[in-house]
Amino acid sequence: MTLSRQTRRGLLLGCSLVPAILALQGAALAQEVAKPEDNSVGEIVVTASRIDRADFQAPTPTVRVTAQDLSVGARPNIAAALNDLPQFRATTSAQTTGTNTGAGNAPVDLRGLGISRTLVLLDGRRFAGDNDLNLIPSVLTKGVDVVTGGASAAWGSGAVAGVVNISIDRAFTGLKMGVERGESSYNDAKQIRLEAAAGKSFADGRGHFVIGGEYIDNDGVIPKDSRPNVGRWATVSNGAGRFILAPNVGFANAAPGGLILSGVLKGKTFNPDGTLRDFNYGTVVGTNTVGGEGPSNDDLSPLVTPQKHYAAMASLTYDLTDKVKMTAELRRSRMWNDYIWFGDHNRGNLTIKSDNAFLPAAVKSAMAAAGQTSFTMGRFNTEAYPTIDFERVSTQGTIAFDGSFGDSWRWSAYYSHGENENNIDTPGFFLTQNYANAVDSVISPTTGQPICRVALTNASTNCVPINLFGQGAPSKAALAYVTGTPSQRETSKLDVGGFSLRGEPFSLPAGPVSIAVGAEARKESINRTVGALDAAKAFTTFSFSAMTGSYNVKEAFAEVLVPVIRDVPVFNKLEVNAAARVSDYNTTGSIWSWKLGATNEFFPGFRGRITESRDIRSANLTELFTTSTTGYNTIVDPKTNSSVYVLTNGGGNPNLTPETAKTFTTGFVYSPPALPGLNVSVDYFNINIDNVITTVAAQDIVTRCANGNADMCSRVTRDASGTITRIVSTYVNLANYKTDGVDAEISYATDLDRLIANAPGRIRARWLMTWVNSLTTNDGVSKIEYVKSQGYSFGLGTPKSRMTGSLDWSGKVFSANLRARYISPGNYNNTVDLVNGHIKAYTYVDLGVQAKLPPLAGHQIELYANATNLFDKDPPVSSLYSPYYDVIGRYVTVGARMRF
Repeated sequence: MTLSRQTRRGLLLGCSLVPAILALQGAALAQEVAKPEDNSVGEIVVTASRIDRADFQAPTPTVRVTAQDLSVGARPNIAAALNDLPQFRATTSAQTTGTNTGAGNAPVDLRGLGISRTLVLLDGRRFAGDNDLNLIPSVLTKGVDVVTGGASAAWGSGAVAGVVNISIDRAFTGLKMGVERGESSYNDAKQIRLEAAAGKSFADGRGHFVIGGEYIDNDGVIPKDSRPNVGRWATVSNGAGRFILAPNVGFANAAPGGLILSGVLKGKTFNPDGTLRDFNYGTVVGTNTVGGEGPSNDDLSPLVTPQKHYAAMASLTYDLTDKVKMTAELRRSRMWNDYIWFGDHNRGNLTIKSDNAFLPAAVKSAMAAAGQTSFTMGRFNTEAYPTIDFERVSTQGTIAFDGSFGDSWRWSAYYSHGENENNIDTPGFFLTQNYANAVDSVISPTTGQPICRVALTNASTNCVPINLFGQGAPSKAALAYVTGTPSQRETSKLDVGGFSLRGEPFSLPAGPVSIAVGAEARKESINRTVGALDAAKAFTTFSFSAMTGSYNVKEAFAEVLVPVIRDVPVFNKLEVNAAARVSDYNTTGSIWSWKLGATNEFFPGFRGRITESRDIRSANLTELFTTSTTGYNTIVDPKTNSSVYVLTNGGGNPNLTPETAKTFTTGFVYSPPALPGLNVSVDYFNINIDNVITTVAAQDIVTRCANGNADMCSRVTRDASGTITRIVSTYVNLANYKTDGVDAEISYATDLDRLIANAPGRIRARWLMTWVNSLTTNDGVSKIEYVKSQGYSFGLGTPKSRMTGSLDWSGKVFSANLRARYISPGNYNNTVDLVNGHIKAYTYVDLGVQAKLPPLAGHQIELYANATNLFDKDPPVSSLYSPYYDVIGRYVTVGARMRF
């Protein structure tokens, strides 16, 4: 859906003609800013703008999320709570955190455009670990503003899809504590959560100190196949040129005790005692087996990462004078755990010779009778299943000053330094040469004991021969010899500072003109060291890679708000807002971003708004400097009409150029004066990104290759038989990324007795919707549409529409909230021709209840309980790491809060 300039301008005029549109759904409420008290020096943060005039209403749509909204469903972090909103695309399901090297991160992704295009701020400032909301203690969070349009001119690189600004309650006074216990309907994912915050004024009210933190311990969900619709599902060929999502899929070329794949004993597997039996293949499709006993990583590795986590923050504000306020802040967080990861297996790649020291006599006899000197074997190595021991530590300190002078000028200055550590050890991966030496064993001619063949010519070797015939057969000594520990130690740093000046230099007949100007500077760096074995590429299937690099950027920005017409019929309050920013990167040079917008109150309570902007994003540290990543994916190969479990390598690209985006939004907000508490809004968005910095999903690389993209074909490696063995998915600049749709919101809050005579309490109803017309990527050769492609977790898919409706009632003692989350029907993966890939519409229901106990020794005590996915709705099939569907099941939390 492409709009001409004339059509776009006409949409704004149409706002004056379409009160009937109020029958439509409503979107993001424009951000309102409370008028500061006289002599206040605290900065007013308008997330969509740098203008901070008290009555300014920004033209860019903004959704406000209160602390009460964030508490619905008792989500484990702010990101999980925000992902319930239809404007966001979760990176995984609402509760799943993933089990790769990024496990435990909690990023947010507006519009499904990628987490790097959503800029996250903490009280208007960047923070280290910029899109990991696990780093922010929710106990101190006052609310979140979500800008659902481009905001690069106001805030810089990364705000292509919008901005998420988290506000901290720096004025909290008293003491509050909470404890919470959670568990799923499967009696797993057990979680303990503790939180506390304290705040106190001092120096006759000139200063205020706040400190708070939280601790979470979650057992996770282990293994993946503990959910019937999640684990052991895969895409396989149906034999008729199409594909199906099939259950109980395992490897057809490996078994826990070893599977013989060639020769006279082909199809036999070893029992734990070394004897042979027939392997139950089920139905073999390529390298997979459906319905047989083929093993799978899903049998052992987690669905939800077990993790321990704490986050803490301290804030000090102090009025140095009546016109200058200082804010000092220190934030610290840590996440850690140790769990089974993914297997280091031998799928059809072991050559076993007939004189192997551990080979059972019956096998040797059968081989001798057949004149066979070796056979090929595949083994699923459960005895050396690698684990991942990780920790992420983030520390940041900030000092800021806010002041005022004259009658209407405000200024702010700040500096912040932050460091993130990402330390990982993954013991259990095979050392290529040691493993080859240990597998090739013989009987010593002198001792009659098993030795490595290499020992026949090298008496000083420390090689320990390994017995692979039967599950549990390898000795501890042999496993210690053939395995090692890939490891990394990574530190990334952020230094950022800035100064801004805002004010009203003069007035026009329609009101005062407001301006904001400022400058910022930022340096980001990363240094990752790896173990000696990683550096030597000693491991067979996985190793970390060293990385080092940095970039810096200097920026200047300016913004102006001009009141044009006021108190004229149809133009009660017409204002024009413009902003520009120049960003000078030492890596890519200077680049401009800008915004032009307007708002107008057509009649009391009805306001139209329109913006157009040029937004930018320069490559980040990972995209520029990552040397190599390793992963595995099941890929459908159009060339061979089969599916294959294939190695995928990624990496950075120092030659990336900045991406640029044109963003257009228009809509209206209606708050009828005759019906206080009712707010309705609708906004259309259109985002068009060029030179898109991205990694192409492994499946999309193969699909684009089949569509004729030679560059994508160069990233696919095949063996002599034509089977894909490796896919390289480094960061690239794609030609185009485009999306458009509509956001809507309706909310209403009132005392219940206004609707029902003498009814107690207050009600609040809210309904949000996002409808996506199109979401496409274009590599210059082919274009892929991702709307309705919503089941494949590693793609870019998004449902046609998502809706969230909630109804809250609060009384003096009891309160309750009921919420429904709707996902429109779609497909598992649009890029694959699936027979059974359709997904029906889904609606999840969440319920929460709270009760305030009578004060105890002056303390306020509240008990609460929440149930997400109240009716325990199963997800669609093959929902591993699903971005939209609940893979956990009903999750119940109970807790208590106390406030002094």
